[in-house]
Amino acid sequence: MKVKTILVSQPVPTAENSPYFELKDKLKLGIDFRPFIHVEGVTPREVRHQKIDFNDFTAVILTSRNAVDHYFRIAEEMRFDVPIDMKYFCLSEAVAFYLQRYIVYRKRKIYVGTRTIADLSKVIKKHKNENFLLLTSDKLKPTIPAKLNELKIKWSRVILYKTVVSDLSDLKTVFYDVLVFFSPSGIESLYKNFPDFKQNETRIAVYGKTTKIAAEKAGLNCDITVPTPRVPSMTMALENYIRKANKR
Repeated sequence: MKVKTILVSQPVPTAENSPYFELKDKLKLGIDFRPFIHVEGVTPREVRHQKIDFNDFTAVILTSRNAVDHYFRIAEEMRFDVPIDMKYFCLSEAVAFYLQRYIVYRKRKIYVGTRTIADLSKVIKKHKNENFLLLTSDKLKPTIPAKLNELKIKWSRVILYKTVVSDLSDLKTVFYDVLVFFSPSGIESLYKNFPDFKQNETRIAVYGKTTKIAAEKAGLNCDITVPTPRVPSMTMALENYIRKANKR
């Protein structure tokens, strides 16, 4: 079957030159964006229930922009003045630069990894005397605490925000040729919203190994899987698949 419509389970891209917009124009497709999950911050009371006192920590580990937002949000709500000498260990440059929304970047102690916790751990290892606070959502890859334990540093975890299933009930009667997923939570949201969902002729595109595993566990057939050595991006994979499908 030809592909004419795609639903991407993420927010609408903010960049005007997004490859999704280019793909839409190039192949004359209907592409909609809808987050299947969203983030909700926890309350100060929930933080206290975790027996976390921000004053005890000299460094924070930031793995995402959400972690940045919710750290400074909850600090304000709990009337905690983040110390000027707080050390920030960021998983990537994108996360580090995002800190500029809340602090004067050049006047703070900021340490950056290149992309993974393994990369960042090399930097953390040089600061073993710090007391680290890992800022996370309720969902956390086991590789992160495993790596921190391996370093034998003093660290604690605090959950500052939660991943919540979005209400998609308005899509109940809407059909798309391709559904695009980027996380196991997206697959979970699909079935929580539509317990009787049947794939039928719908093509499923997944990004990442864990997303593929979740999709297959749910009984879905993954028609498009990325990344691969030759096809690193979702838009590239979609274009390759659609060009072949629409020639038939």
